[in-house]
Amino acid sequence: MARTPLTRRRFLARGVSSLAVAVLGNVASPRLSLAASRPVLTHGLQSGDVMADSGVVWARTDRPSRLLIEASTTESFKSLCCTTVADALPESDLTAKVLLDELPAGQQIFYRVTPYDLASPATRGEVQTGRFRTAPNDKRSVSFVWSGDTAGQGWGIDEARGGMRTFRTMLDNRPDFFVHSGDSIYADCPIERELKLPDGGTWCNVVTEEKAEVAQSLAQFRGNYKYNLMDANVRGFNAEVPIFAQWDDHEVANDWWPSRTIDEAGYVDRSAMQLAARAGRAFHEYMPTRQTLLEPGRVYRKIGYGPLLDVFLIDMRSYRGPNDEEVREAPLLGAKQTAWLKRELALSKATWKVIAADMPIGLVSSDAVARGDGPPAGRETEIAGLLAFIKRAGVKNIVWLTADMHYTAAHHYDPNRAIFQDFEPFWEFVSGPLHAGTWGPAPLDNTFGPQVLFQKGCTAEQGENLAPCFGLQFFGHVDIEGTTGVMTVTLKDVGDQDLWSVRIEPAVEPRTVIKFA
Repeated sequence: MARTPLTRRRFLARGVSSLAVAVLGNVASPRLSLAASRPVLTHGLQSGDVMADSGVVWARTDRPSRLLIEASTTESFKSLCCTTVADALPESDLTAKVLLDELPAGQQIFYRVTPYDLASPATRGEVQTGRFRTAPNDKRSVSFVWSGDTAGQGWGIDEARGGMRTFRTMLDNRPDFFVHSGDSIYADCPIERELKLPDGGTWCNVVTEEKAEVAQSLAQFRGNYKYNLMDANVRGFNAEVPIFAQWDDHEVANDWWPSRTIDEAGYVDRSAMQLAARAGRAFHEYMPTRQTLLEPGRVYRKIGYGPLLDVFLIDMRSYRGPNDEEVREAPLLGAKQTAWLKRELALSKATWKVIAADMPIGLVSSDAVARGDGPPAGRETEIAGLLAFIKRAGVKNIVWLTADMHYTAAHHYDPNRAIFQDFEPFWEFVSGPLHAGTWGPAPLDNTFGPQVLFQKGCTAEQGENLAPCFGLQFFGHVDIEGTTGVMTVTLKDVGDQDLWSVRIEPAVEPRTVIKFA
């Protein structure tokens, strides 16, 4: 994203007018323009990738603008702890994001964004405000939610049915942050004006030109993100809950891998790598992700959220081999990402290590990690190597969270039930969709010995691709107690009903020293 050289300054107890002088580089008029045509923040605010001392703030405008971003620990903004600027330019589709740093740990941070028209610097738009909580630096309780799969299978925004209601329900849970486990858009699923429902009713979508066909151009990929941000529930959620975003396949095209030739209807550009380049740019423009100069566009990363929790957001798409590849060493995470994950897990001092995966490990489908019953094969070999490393390094308290399957489930993996046995038992929790068609449960693969403790999705009588209005939309809620470190995982639905829950006691970690090259 385009930014000015000014990345951070401290301004304490200074008025907006004097800030405008400093930020805009002009003598600000005491009466800023009140012309009818003023810059507008078009899609709400977002924050993301929040740590103890920093967090990303995002906004989009309707014209080239300079954004004044101010942060405070008080809702009145009487004193400011951070002030900076960012430019929203056509090159980034008028989006901008900036890292607010040197923030106090464990604090509610209120921020406000004011757009100034670059062509008319005295013309100021309406202010919008948001909030997020920085990670604690002590063993304070932590709460977060996760899910995935937004606007899939043609189920878009039906305002008469309340729009994307799961976001409102998640907000009511007041989490510290939200892990979006992928399929944040469905670039391959056009949105039609009307869809027929099995009960004889009609689903009526809000429609846009950019969502009228499968996404191939950069503008169409961007349009998928803008479509979701039209929903009032999404915007309300984003303004108060920071997002830790990852991607899966539908941000690009169904079941993609880098070398794939897309052979589905509607595509003229059939190179998955070419589509992924455009899709990746749109993803980082529209998601409040931290950027790295070492690997621009990289999705996998670690977010440290205090002494109780590290979140490892992995990328199971960008480095994988073909779906039909059966060779023993078929890539999934790729060598570099796998080495990074092993190293960071071994170095982590947090009580809990959450691996946020965009796909589950033990559920069989044509695009999945699981290859069917038996010893590890294909993509499973990387998972086997990772699990064996975790055991050898003595890393405890690892929990896997994912979505993708369009139903909710709790899986416990145990070597005593498994074909491959060189690992310690662990939990995997699946929850979604946020707002998409619901499916029935998938079959299990016995390679790593999963056992279903709970699952809920469509029944055979209901059929596949059940619309969101039938209530089978799911998310997960995680609470970590500050005093005991106990993690409670609860699977919930759009009605905020607790479907199933488990308390997991943390284990003491007898670490083995691992040397890395």
